[in-house]
Amino acid sequence: MPKRPAAPTGVRFTVSVQDANAHLFAVTLVIEQPAKNQRVSLPVWIPGSYLVREFSQHLQDLQAWQDGRPVEMKQLDKHQWQADAAAGHPLELQYAVYAFDASVRTAFLDSTRGFFNATSLCLRVTGQEDQPQSLEIVASPATQGWNVVTGLPAHSVDAAGFGHYRAADYDELADCPVEMGQFWNGQFTAGGVEHRFVISGAGAWLDGERLIDDTRRICEAQIAFWHGDGAPPFSNYVFMLHASADGYGGLEHRNSTALICQRADLPRLRPSTSDKPAALKATDGYTTLLGLISHEYFHTWNVKRLRPAEFKRYDYAAENYTELLWFFEGFTSYYDDLMLRRAGLIDDATYLQLVAKTINQVQQTPGRHVQSVAQASFDAWVKYYRMHENTPNATVSYYTKGSLVALCLDLTLRAEGHTTLDAVMREVWTRCKGGPMREADLLRALKRLGKRSFDGEVAAWVHSTADLPLIDLLQGQGTKQTHDKAPLAQQLGLRVAESSGSVQIKTVLRGGAAEAAGMAAGDEWLGLELAPVRRGGASEAWRIHKLDDVQMLRGQRTRVTALVSRDNRLLKCPLDWPTESQAVKLGVADAARLGAWLSD
Repeated sequence: MPKRPAAPTGVRFTVSVQDANAHLFAVTLVIEQPAKNQRVSLPVWIPGSYLVREFSQHLQDLQAWQDGRPVEMKQLDKHQWQADAAAGHPLELQYAVYAFDASVRTAFLDSTRGFFNATSLCLRVTGQEDQPQSLEIVASPATQGWNVVTGLPAHSVDAAGFGHYRAADYDELADCPVEMGQFWNGQFTAGGVEHRFVISGAGAWLDGERLIDDTRRICEAQIAFWHGDGAPPFSNYVFMLHASADGYGGLEHRNSTALICQRADLPRLRPSTSDKPAALKATDGYTTLLGLISHEYFHTWNVKRLRPAEFKRYDYAAENYTELLWFFEGFTSYYDDLMLRRAGLIDDATYLQLVAKTINQVQQTPGRHVQSVAQASFDAWVKYYRMHENTPNATVSYYTKGSLVALCLDLTLRAEGHTTLDAVMREVWTRCKGGPMREADLLRALKRLGKRSFDGEVAAWVHSTADLPLIDLLQGQGTKQTHDKAPLAQQLGLRVAESSGSVQIKTVLRGGAAEAAGMAAGDEWLGLELAPVRRGGASEAWRIHKLDDVQMLRGQRTRVTALVSRDNRLLKCPLDWPTESQAVKLGVADAARLGAWLSD
């Protein structure tokens, strides 16, 4: 039997459960060859989630030793420390990390499961970021019955996955999250690569066979998209899904992804009289989950490898700015649902419903006329991840509008008959060697394959606030457009939350009837005051408990008075009823022409 290569020894991390009920991981870091006055730091953000999150806020009890003696650790700033250490003698650091964020971005620990990204637990050793890093995950009584899964290469692990893993450098360590606990486990092969799928929080009713089969079809479709019959640029892949009562999200990594979904959105088995339970019909929630899986898997190429030139080397200490998130998140959002269609998991009608939903989301965002999608990409650090009541009025999503830019480019290319966006994506991949890219690389690929310059379209659709020519392009591709009445909140220019008989105003949209009436975010809409219908009649005042009450009570009146509570003051807001607004619906007009696009 071949001898196993020695584990890297330059930078060694050991992670264990210090106290699951206190949500504390214990971390030991050994630096075999430290520099004099060695510095260490903890990242302030995690790639793929563009917000400075200050992970060091959860690090505590940092201590160090060298040659058996305590070493002073001096904190230099919010995330960086310096050891009063000599060079060349092994330096050992010990500390704890509080972990109780159930998102995919940080770390979590309780008595049922553990999860962490190295960016939350593992200090970067200044000057040794490019050295091999080893990670030992230690079993303990607190982890009895648990298993471990990660995309990191295993060096020496037991059957449950506890033991030693290794990374070529800190970037690889940071890009391979770890899931620990009791979870459902499935496997499949796609593109010649073994894929593993684990789920924490699922019940015995899970239809795992269906989930595995559907995920396999997504992976096969995407590998074929990028490589035809070739092999993908990874040798193994792990899906880590946490099912919770109320959650949604995902974060991409080089050979894995961390996902969260609502437990109710998982596919379920239905008991039957036969030996094998019958599968339940797919829900909208399950389709959303498949779209999330598709999105994060597509990122394995589009942002983890093909990535903005500004991300050639991550700076973990500060914001990393780029104007290209409309391409990396937006184009991925275009292809995530399209891949569901091409994998045969949804039909044409369902796909067009998803496109119409995105169109309506963008058209119902006043901020699209304030900020270009390139600006939205650059401002992600201060706007997209810091949403508040005025966000829809001041910004546009590089996810949704970016996906519509991709749609417009694809349909324009197809209409002109020279190429498709699929071919352009592969051309960019080849041109950039699956690595850093600039907008100019996309423009060159469009020009070469599309037989003309697309600089004007990109300038108008990406760098200006002009609306996109969506409907004309869609109609030319075999779709038909109809309209539905927009939801009442949208007609009034509001976003509200209804609960326990209360209507809370969350956002007042720019230019809408509610803004003109003087309503504001944070108001509680209590009721209506109505003028008499007939001369000499009495005015009326009514309590409302849900937004639909407003429509019922106003009758045919074109003006009502909204009664709101703001800071415990009762205010009257004269509300002129708006003209009816419309929401886009898309249907099939020419199935053959539509099929040439959707099944390509």
